[in-house]
Amino acid sequence: MLIDTHGHVNFNAFRDDSNAVLKRALESNTWVVMPGTQYSTSKRAVEMAEGFESGVYAAVGLHPIHLGEQRKVDVLEVQSLPLDQNKQSWEEFVTRSEEFDVEKYRELTKSKKTVAIGEFGLDYYYRPKGKVKLEAFKAKQKDVFLQQLDLAEEARLPVILHCRVAHDDMIGMLEARAKKMQGVVHCFTGTVEQAQKFMALGLYIGFNGLILKDVPALPKPEEVISSIPLERIVLETDSPYLIPPMLGVERNEPLFVKYIAEEIARIKKVSVEEIAEATTQNAKTLFLSGS
Repeated sequence: MLIDTHGHVNFNAFRDDSNAVLKRALESNTWVVMPGTQYSTSKRAVEMAEGFESGVYAAVGLHPIHLGEQRKVDVLEVQSLPLDQNKQSWEEFVTRSEEFDVEKYRELTKSKKTVAIGEFGLDYYYRPKGKVKLEAFKAKQKDVFLQQLDLAEEARLPVILHCRVAHDDMIGMLEARAKKMQGVVHCFTGTVEQAQKFMALGLYIGFNGLILKDVPALPKPEEVISSIPLERIVLETDSPYLIPPMLGVERNEPLFVKYIAEEIARIKKVSVEEIAEATTQNAKTLFLSGS
């Protein structure tokens, strides 16, 4: 059994076949946690998860990319990957600015299928020019970040954290709370030292198809993964994005999380079965211990 702890089957890329994609995963003994990135996708994740008796779950949260002005975003660019001239239309989108309405998100936490607050966090990639604008940009993200941490604490739910070009700021804010966290740093792109600091705060580290790609600007995945105990790792796809390159397909899906398990097994020099057993238990401990 495997658990994809971060598959966006609630996104428009799966609009026409989301049920089929989820059923395909479940038939292959793969469970899925679907994070939202704004209210609409969070609500959709909850509604979709409620359509399945088990194996499909939701997380609700507001991604920092939706806090600023509307802008066109290329998903491949956001992930520091080379642009593909043949990319699908859903790989490029216009962000919709949203103010964090805690009451609306609080209501979504009442579903038994909501297992986390996320994804939310800090993202300094599309930062504005000018010191005043930059400080206001960071301040807004930090404010909403803290509000969602508070909601998670109130709802007694773990967090799914997005962190891009902001690891030290996030670590500092979490350390300032002076309490252990329950959650995961999704799509980890930080250093070995930063991973150690996140784990000291109680967090798990999530890996996806990015570990199968050569991205010179990022720390080497093998060095980071080798440094992290298996009991602190969870698997994810970030589908529909970050497709394992050997597949030659146009859209990622939760079923492909097995390729992440295989790569981590290669790096750790253990069997895929050991990776599957450990990461599944980690995911259950993190997201389903209260179920």
